[in-house]
Amino acid sequence: MKRVKNLDEQQQNNEEPKRIEETKPSSYIKMKPFVFLLTILSLVIVTVALTMLYLTWGKEQVVDRIIPPSERSEFSKLYMAYDKLEAEYYKDIDEEAIINGAINGMIDALEDPYSDYMNENEASQFNESISSSFQGIGAEIQERDGIITVVSPIKNSPAEKAGVLPNDKIMAVDGKDIQGYSASEAVLLIRGNKGTEVTLSIKRGENATMDVKIVRDEIPIETVYAEMIDDQVAHIIISSFSTNTYDELLTAIDEMKKEGMKALVLDVRQNPGGRLDTAIDISNLFVEDGKPILQIEDKGDKMVTPATPGMRVDVPVSVIIDEGSASASEILAGALSESANVPLVGLTSFGKGTVQTVNDLPDGSNIKITTAKWLTPKGNWIHDKGIVPDYEVQYPSYAMLSPIDPSTTLEEDQSSEAVQNAKEMLQAIGYKVGKIDGNFDAEMTEAVKKFQADNKLEVTGKLVGDSTYVLMDKIREKIVKDDPQLLKAKEVVTELLNK
Repeated sequence: MKRVKNLDEQQQNNEEPKRIEETKPSSYIKMKPFVFLLTILSLVIVTVALTMLYLTWGKEQVVDRIIPPSERSEFSKLYMAYDKLEAEYYKDIDEEAIINGAINGMIDALEDPYSDYMNENEASQFNESISSSFQGIGAEIQERDGIITVVSPIKNSPAEKAGVLPNDKIMAVDGKDIQGYSASEAVLLIRGNKGTEVTLSIKRGENATMDVKIVRDEIPIETVYAEMIDDQVAHIIISSFSTNTYDELLTAIDEMKKEGMKALVLDVRQNPGGRLDTAIDISNLFVEDGKPILQIEDKGDKMVTPATPGMRVDVPVSVIIDEGSASASEILAGALSESANVPLVGLTSFGKGTVQTVNDLPDGSNIKITTAKWLTPKGNWIHDKGIVPDYEVQYPSYAMLSPIDPSTTLEEDQSSEAVQNAKEMLQAIGYKVGKIDGNFDAEMTEAVKKFQADNKLEVTGKLVGDSTYVLMDKIREKIVKDDPQLLKAKEVVTELLNK
């Protein structure tokens, strides 16, 4: 039946082909060539016009939806936060301050006091500090738990002369509270032109906060000081590890040899550190070729740095360290102790076992990042622990006294901590002050008068101005002359010499 139907349909198609062609609508449009070309041209013009309108009116929407191919997804929240601030904050934002704050936030999140972001001004100050000289008070500081803390003052600097000590906490600068400041931010307040004065509010131990006035000066980066302390023993102080320290030390060693050096006391007390390569070069003078100087650990990978062929110091050596000896000082002390059997004298060192790298940014700012940790030749990580000396020798009590403010008058019938400090200082340099307490009594007045007369000062019985300055100078002289740590180091190295 299906077949019949098909045949019938075929028959119908064969019989009426002409009629169907004439009545069924065609699927093609017939037009003349000129009309066709005109139509195409019109369509092109309309398309271009619509495209231009869309790109003009819809440009903002298009840009908002385009994601730069270099954008990293982990920063999307940061971009969103910035856009929200820019769009909705009630007043115009400081773009540079916001970006600097974001970078600071990333660094602070590391909770590493040695990693730091420095803006252009801070970076300039940092670069000054490692040049030939700079103007300021001369103290190495760091931020610890939101508090600016002195690592150590530079030798012969205004800070040292004013009595600033390692571990002093700087609570304010010229009355401005700096708790929560980074070390770089604090430096901008503390530094200043030669001859200008800055007042640091310092907290020492559990004592009350005291104000210390310091006149800024030119701080030369002279890092090596040498002297003969008897006919055979030389005393060489290294105050920091900078670019020229190695050459300065070689010069000092040559000079001491000419003066008869048979033994050497190397002194890195209150040395905050510096360049890693300089510490390695100096250690190389004392460690036998091939023995380890230190180990560097970077994300679990350890690399041993051995001593290399070259000049060697061939006399017995001892090293003095204290709580202000940090970083490169500890590298030197650790290398000499563990690889050269050099005895250490003094106090447990600061305890900084990490290495930082400074990365300069295009606008003059930089990022200082902890990139590795270092270990002693035997693999000990001294971070936050320090190096314990073979011979522990404390400073005398008078060496740890708080400085006295020369602008404050101390006189009879007063009672204060400053009075007690003054009594201890006078007693230490040979004056009878009676009972050591905070009371300025008649016996103290007589002691002050005698001190003033002996030093050709105006005799008033009151401690103020020049009298206070001279008293603190005398204490510093006594600390240097009767240095128990230096005397012990000399004794130890002399024993080695006589073996």
